[in-house]
Amino acid sequence: MKEKLLKFYRWSNTWTGTIVIVLLIIFFIAQAFVIPSGSMKNTLLIGDHLFVKKFAYGIPTPHIPWIEIPVLPDFDGDGHLIEGERPKRGDIVIFRFPVNPKIHYVKRCVAVGGDLLFLKNKVLYLHPHEGNEYVKKHYPQEDIVQIGNFLWVRNPYRREHPGIHNDPKVVDNGRYPKEIFDFPPIQVPQDQFFMMGDNRDHSNDSRFWGTVPYRLVVGKPWFIYWSWDEEYVPRWDRVGKTVEQIEEEMKKQRGSN
Repeated sequence: MKEKLLKFYRWSNTWTGTIVIVLLIIFFIAQAFVIPSGSMKNTLLIGDHLFVKKFAYGIPTPHIPWIEIPVLPDFDGDGHLIEGERPKRGDIVIFRFPVNPKIHYVKRCVAVGGDLLFLKNKVLYLHPHEGNEYVKKHYPQEDIVQIGNFLWVRNPYRREHPGIHNDPKVVDNGRYPKEIFDFPPIQVPQDQFFMMGDNRDHSNDSRFWGTVPYRLVVGKPWFIYWSWDEEYVPRWDRVGKTVEQIEEEMKKQRGSN
């Protein structure tokens, strides 16, 4: 056993061994991702460098980094070698852009398969597929409104995720897409997810190009390993933080104001 470990150690120190190990990590465990836009501000900022947990929702079909060519066929048609849990409401998810799967996006999952949703005057209304009793049991009474026979949750994620916000300067004056203000009622298809950015008025998301099927889901943020602002000044206070830790800090700041 000791001899085998020694051989593996020597092999891992070769160029071939190093490349194989790095690729295996990228394929199955973690991959680096840089936040390129402000669509998830204030939760994730431009210049946040984070590791994506690749096994959070199963094991995606591996792709060669940068050129994004699949290494193996998509045997089951679900985009994953091993099927796993699905994104939950409120999760931040890294996925392949449905319009161009070579591009990765990061957004928050606001609805899952079977859910109903719509927007009115920038307010998100959600009716979970579990029904009215589920709504009454899992959401604060003051956030619930009845429309017809359904109970709807108004802005269901803002209490737990303080980075979600609207821009008061964005008003319905004809200069902005109508989807920012009003979005007609839809039911999310099964095994698909409606994604929105936390920076609601400055996010290119499911309001404009539709829902995300499970086959395009890659993973979820693990932790920020590096961060700097637009002028390349390090943000040391964000290094090593998880999204959950960042949100807890924002809640404390909100409570102290």
